[in-house]
Order: sequence, then structure tokens, then C-alpha cells
Amino acid sequence: MPGTDTPAVTWNIADNCIMTITLQRRPANALGPAIIEGLGTALDAADAAGNVKVAVIESSIPGFFAAGADIKHMSGGDAESFTAYGDQLRAALDRLAAPGRITIAAVEGVALGGGLELAMACTLRVGAASAKFGLPEVKLGLIPGAGGTQRLPRLVGRGRALDIMLSARQVPADEAYTIGLIDRLVADGTATATALELAAELSTMSLPAQQAVIRTVDAAFDLPLEEGFRFEVGQVQQLFESGEAKEGLAAFLEKRAPKFA
Repeated sequence: MPGTDTPAVTWNIADNCIMTITLQRRPANALGPAIIEGLGTALDAADAAGNVKVAVIESSIPGFFAAGADIKHMSGGDAESFTAYGDQLRAALDRLAAPGRITIAAVEGVALGGGLELAMACTLRVGAASAKFGLPEVKLGLIPGAGGTQRLPRLVGRGRALDIMLSARQVPADEAYTIGLIDRLVADGTATATALELAAELSTMSLPAQQAVIRTVDAAFDLPLEEGFRFEVGQVQQLFESGEAKEGLAAFLEKRAPKFA
């Protein structure tokens, strides 16, 4: 079990180009400087390796994916340090959410506040049956400040997002799955295994095509419909001209597995 001298975040890269990032800061994976720095170091390692196709984020702390921001750290400083902490947390989550990166959150236990914002920054979310999700910041006189007010409505819609944030309630996993907050609902104790199976499946696909899917879907929220259509056409053409689509089409006709870059 992780001790006081154990890093807040560890990671490994498997032979199938899948990185597992493990949060292990007791007692509840509060997203203080240790986890923020650990996430950044893990992503630096993924970038340096150059072969990571999918990253899975899990927790080793029973009952907690991540309980939220580090309240002690937030309350112990002045306005300048509060701003710096928020900037650092947002920067880490923005790196996770970048369209060139595919990440899966494997949620066992609670994902609250910054913990849910971390999960929402990932490309996909796998939730265990007893997991709970929430953004309780209004109880502290705050609002979600690491992208939660923007990402949650994009996942579940305006009305549901307001209900969750204004009430500060905890959303059970079955409801989270129904409203689209999580993408896979699995038995307790299997979230990481399911996320790794999904990562293995995703890693066999064309990464440039997957990245183009993410960019194009994100554009649907930011561009007028006609501009979105044009953006989609440009992405398709780029994939063809880069050779990625040519390889996929040739492999299909030749009845073989494609050899994507």
C-alpha cells in the first residue's frame, strides 16, 4: 500500500503502447500540488516515449478516484497563491483534454469537485457501479474552476449540469451512465480492467483518425453547422493525403490488418 514516501502519481507504459497513470495520494487523492506535478511528469513521460496511444488514469486508494481540490492548500494562502494553484490545475487538465491525446478515466469510488473535473478532462470515462460523481463547490462558496462549468454541460446538457452544480448533489453511477457523464458502467472492482481492455481495443485503430474524430466532434460545439461540415471535409481530406486512409482502405480490400503509423 502507498506510504508517506510513495509518489502521489506513478505510471507505467506497457508493450501495447498503453500508459497506466495511478493516483495514490492518501487519504483521498486531493488534487494538490503533488498530484498536479505528478500528472505533469507522467504526461511528460508519455510525450517523451513517443509511442503512447492511450492513457488510463486510475486510483489505488479504496473508495476514491479523487475527492476534489486540496482545500487545505487553497485556504492556506493569499489571492495570488489561490490564482497560481488554479492555473496549475487547469493547465494539467487541459493537457489531458488536448485532442491529440486519448485518455480514459477508470473511476472506482467517488469523483468529486476537481476529481470529477479530472475525469471529465479525459476522452472517455468508465465508472464502477458504486461510484459517485459531483461538483459540490457551491457548498464552499465557489464554483468548479478547472473546466467543470464548461465540460459538464457539453456532456450532459445545460439543465442537468445546472441541477448537479446548483444542488451540489452526488450523482450515482447508474444515473451518470444514463445522462452521459460516464461512457461505460461496470461492476465494482473492474473499472481499471475494463478501461485497459478498451484502451487495448482503441490502440489498434488509426491514431491520426481518432485524433481527427476528437477534433471534429469538439468543433461541433464551437462552430456553426456549415463551418463544422467544412471542417469535417478538411479532416477527411487530410487523412487521405497523409496516407493513413489509403492504408486502411488497402488493408480492407486485401483482407489484412492495417499497418497504421
